[in-house]
Amino acid sequence: MSDRLLTVEEAAQLLGTTARFPRRLIAERRIVFVKVGRHVRIPESALVDFISANTVQPIVTSRRRFGAVA
Repeated sequence: MSDRLLTVEEAAQLLGTTARFPRRLIAERRIVFVKVGRHVRIPESALVDFISANTVQPIVTSRRRFGAVA
């Protein structure tokens, strides 16, 4: 297994949030996690997948000139 297991605090730092946010993701079962005894660890790949799944792409529109005669 080459996937690094992160603590909640490390996951929060990677996401740029407080520890409360990854804990909420875990409580709501919105992210994969591993229980090691009484400790909770988050696979780094689960965070990458979460970020990818929640990334919003910008809308690309064509530039249209107003007043141009077609």
